[in-house]
Order: sequence, then structure tokens, then C-alpha cells
Amino acid sequence: MWQRAGEFAVFDAGWMSDHLTDASQERGGVAFEAFTTLAALAHRIPGRWLGVAVASATFRHPAMTAKAATVLDNVTGGRFILGLGAGWHEGEHETFGIPMPPLRERFDRLEATLRAITALFGPDAGAGRGVSLDGPGFPLRDATNEPAPVRPGGPAIWLGGQRPRGIRLAARFAEGWPMPGNRPGDVAYFAGKRDEIRRALEAAGRDPDDFTFAAQLDCGTSLETRRAALNIARHFTVAGANHLIMGVPAAAGPEGLAAMAREVAEPMSHG
Repeated sequence: MWQRAGEFAVFDAGWMSDHLTDASQERGGVAFEAFTTLAALAHRIPGRWLGVAVASATFRHPAMTAKAATVLDNVTGGRFILGLGAGWHEGEHETFGIPMPPLRERFDRLEATLRAITALFGPDAGAGRGVSLDGPGFPLRDATNEPAPVRPGGPAIWLGGQRPRGIRLAARFAEGWPMPGNRPGDVAYFAGKRDEIRRALEAAGRDPDDFTFAAQLDCGTSLETRRAALNIARHFTVAGANHLIMGVPAAAGPEGLAAMAREVAEPMSHG
């Protein structure tokens, strides 16, 4: 759950997501697949933003990711955010028999994925003219993506990179950066990465003030943890966060979600 200019939205971090857990060998837990979960939710929460934070580039061919994201873009009226990452969860890859290459290869795949997805979100692919893309990774040959996305340029892409190459990719391809789920509430970490990304954006000739910096915090299941989360959220905004991802354990159920909205998200949306 997160807060965006007074609106509430849902981020799904379920199965086949980079942020399933902070333990790379963890194999347990109950989780639905992220894209279909959000498609099922879209008509029940109209007018809200939906997003995936973040989908691993190792799990899907970019053409399939682009088509799934375009569906969600259409059903939400242009309110879908596509979070992408290189992939890191060893246990999840091994369990489902999905190859997990070395880190450099994963980032090569992520960069090739971004080139293909942004081409398929472009006007030529959506207008039936088709796009072609050479180079390593995922070549395209007169590829189309129809119906086209509702949002000009396609869904907003958020990249969850933490290291120099990931940050450079964010500065090149992304509109936002979600703080990693294994460091919720770490204001100093967020502030440092925000500064790095702002410098990378400036080096790429982009305005850092047009970029989304999404901090992340855990709201827990009790009044005390929600009060602490509200205090941390305020520190994040002072540190430059313009979005807040507010975590609620699935076990908290609808009541826990409502309590988070009432006691954390709504006070933040009202200033």
C-alpha cells in the first residue's frame, strides 16, 4: 500500500516478484502471482493506482511483460506502474527451475528487457506499424503491441537497482525508484540512494524533480507499530521521499489494511 498525492494504491509483491522476502533461500509463504492478482483487483478499486514492486526480468520474456503491463494500463485507465528488477531470489528460481545467471548476466538481461519493453510501449508498436530492435538479448522484428497503452509512452517504469549499474539504468529508463523491501524504515539508506540517483539523473540530462523516490516502511499489525510507522514516514518526507510504500502483513487481513490507511496513510496524505 502506498500514498500518492492523497490517493491510495496497491502494490503487489507476490509470487514471481523480486521482493517476496529478504531471505534469498526462503521457499515458504502464501502468495498469488502479481500481474493476474492486480488484474483481478482493478475493477474492485477503480480510480486507484496499481503496481508491481518489483518483477524479476529473469521470469518472463519482455514481450510477455509488455503485453501484461499494457492490459493493466488499459483496465486501470493509465494507472499502472511496472516495477522491474534484475532478480535475486535464489530459492524461488531453484524451486521453479528458472535459471539464475550470474549478476552481470542478469543486469545484461534487465537492460535488454528495458530496451524491448520501451520499444513495445512506443507509438509505432501501438499504431500497427511495428518496431524492430537489433542487438543482444531480445531482438524484435516488426513487433506490434495492440491495443496500445492508454498512458502516452506506456506504463511508468520503476527500477529497483541499488548499485551503480542499476542506478544508471534507472536514470536512463525509469520514472521512479522503489526502496528495497529488505530495508524498510531505513531513512539514512534512502537519503543516500536518493542523492546518488539524483546525480545520475542530472548526468543523463534529466530533471531529478520529475522523478519518483518511493520510500518503504513496515506498518506492522498493532497501534504501536503504526504510530512508529507514521513517525518514520514523516522522516522520509523530510529526506525527500515523494511516495511512500506502506507494508502490511497479509496475515493482518482487511482490518489491518484499513487500520494502516486510517492511522498512517490518511494522516500523511493530509500533511
